[in-house]
Amino acid sequence: MKINIKNKKIIVIVGVLVLVFVIGAVLCFAFTGRNKHYQEEGQEETSTEVEEVTQPKSTTVYVDNKVDIINVNSKTRPFAVSINNTPVAVQVQTGLNRAYIVYEIPTEGYTCRLLALYKIEDKEVSMEADENLVGSGNVSNSDVIVGTVRSARHNFLDFCFESDAIFVHFGASTWAEEDEAKTGINWINGFYNDEYYWRINPESLATEHTAYTSIARLKRAAKEKGFKTESDNADNTVLLNYNVSDADLSKKSDAVSCFKVTIPYSDYQYTTFVYDGESGNYLRYANGEACIDHETKEQCNTRNIIVQKITHTFMSDNYCWDLKTVGSGEGYYITKGYAVPIKWSKNSRTEKTVYTYMDGTEIDVSDGRTYIEVSDMGTTVTIE
Repeated sequence: MKINIKNKKIIVIVGVLVLVFVIGAVLCFAFTGRNKHYQEEGQEETSTEVEEVTQPKSTTVYVDNKVDIINVNSKTRPFAVSINNTPVAVQVQTGLNRAYIVYEIPTEGYTCRLLALYKIEDKEVSMEADENLVGSGNVSNSDVIVGTVRSARHNFLDFCFESDAIFVHFGASTWAEEDEAKTGINWINGFYNDEYYWRINPESLATEHTAYTSIARLKRAAKEKGFKTESDNADNTVLLNYNVSDADLSKKSDAVSCFKVTIPYSDYQYTTFVYDGESGNYLRYANGEACIDHETKEQCNTRNIIVQKITHTFMSDNYCWDLKTVGSGEGYYITKGYAVPIKWSKNSRTEKTVYTYMDGTEIDVSDGRTYIEVSDMGTTVTIE
């Protein structure tokens, strides 16, 4: 049979097209498979690179790496030390700039005392403090000397409980000793065992203003007394929420500028903080005089100030104060040149005090030291 030339050409063209299609399909399949093979080989490395760039870090890692004032993920129990704060003894105060929280608490006779909290890891303390160095200005940075240590009041326990702290003092009121026995709180009292303390008198003061201790000695005391040095979980030891940078109060509608705040405890005893814009801290003054660490010669300072307004009644002797720390009230939060009104609440003596903005949101404090000024409702706090 004869085939027309024209038809022959059509058949050839179709054959060529089919051949091109088949070759193209084969090449495409081969290339796709090869590319898939390379993708599978590089998949783990590629996935890791993307995760490192785009995957947000967990909250725990972020906080652990960024908060400087304390290790918020550590279970280490803090020491809460009762610090002398009478006007004559302010000049020998030592170690306050190593505390992460300092309470200023009213006591009888419209005086006040400090309760300084130290949460310092074992690795940060490598030597026993040498009492002979006190007053010489040559104290090693490997230990923290704290003083002068004064006696306890029963309401101080309320503030120890909320951080699972070991209570440190030299002497105590009758009610404080009774509460220590009833509650089972861990305490180190120099009045009964002074081997963890020493006395020195660089400014020729009365004996009650001369007792010192150190974090190294307190850690040794805790171990020798069989105290748990770690809490069940880290959260038990951390009272406040820390902002990893600085809390910004300037954008809050109820914020006011605060470059100076004065908290009176009586006509003759008052504390003032003045804002230092260069450091971002508030410098502490007592009765108009700069508070200078007796050893380091640094001025005592703080990043945050919480004013907690409370009421009080009297104990049965009609002299010692009974502070109403359980319940609720108002106050101020101050940081970075601004102040806002806040609320506080505490459901029981052993629970934490919760500080919130007026809308009920819990405050987050700037990463730094915090002074909690427990101020009686009968006095007027001045913000300038």
